[in-house]
Amino acid sequence: MMNRRALLQSVPALAAATQLSGQYEAKCHLRAGLVAYSFRKEFEAKKMTYEALIRSVSEWGLDGIDTTVYWFPDTSDQFLASLRRTAYKHGVSLYSLAVRSRLCQPTPELQRAEVENVKKWVDVAQKVGSTHVRVFGGAIPKGATEAQAIAWAVETLKRSAEYAGAKGILLGVEDDGGLTTTAEPTVEIVKQTDSPYVGINLDTGNFPKNGYSQVALCVPYALNVHFKVNIGGADGTKEKADWDRLIGMFAKAGYKGYISLEYEEKESAETAVPRLAADLRRTVRKYS
Repeated sequence: MMNRRALLQSVPALAAATQLSGQYEAKCHLRAGLVAYSFRKEFEAKKMTYEALIRSVSEWGLDGIDTTVYWFPDTSDQFLASLRRTAYKHGVSLYSLAVRSRLCQPTPELQRAEVENVKKWVDVAQKVGSTHVRVFGGAIPKGATEAQAIAWAVETLKRSAEYAGAKGILLGVEDDGGLTTTAEPTVEIVKQTDSPYVGINLDTGNFPKNGYSQVALCVPYALNVHFKVNIGGADGTKEKADWDRLIGMFAKAGYKGYISLEYEEKESAETAVPRLAADLRRTVRKYS
């Protein structure tokens, strides 16, 4: 049995270990979620509703849903309040909202129209309880240079961020083809916008090649993260993503927040997602 002196001597070491453990956990505070787009086929076929998805996500032990507004039946206050209530009752956060947006608009008139579009969805996000809205860079207009396209996107994003920031809502630019196909222009848009309410919605599976190095460039600016089954290899072919390696990158950088599964493979989401959700949950908790 431990005597009194040995016990007292062990207390400082125990306190130090507890403090270090707390510091580590705080640095790697992660949440596992699901991107609603994973069930796009089921939503389009009217075989899935958001209420049903919320219940499933709760059963799978995930923490939140990155919603996609394409399948909201409407955006009435009644529907949004009901959805928010359902999520709360099931312990699920509707933490992010994805909207149809194209930041790269070549004229002041088109930029103003796009700002109004983003503002509309920021209001919806606030009503449903989302603190993050996912936006897209859009295609580079024919005849324009990348530098011109970045400047146009920045102008739209700056004005959108002024409105979103006033409501405490963040805007995440996703790496998703067009202007934001690769990390470099995506990061440049965020840097030039220079707003505390703007960052990257980092989809690790969207980069055409050199996925891990592209992700590494974006990690410091990540507000929200999507994991896919595959990632771009060095030669441009898709390879199985090493989730443990990826989460280690985010943990090392001190990222805090959601890492959510976005499923796009051939196997039915109804059978694949529960299995992958369990894998993601285990891997996230290994670091968090």
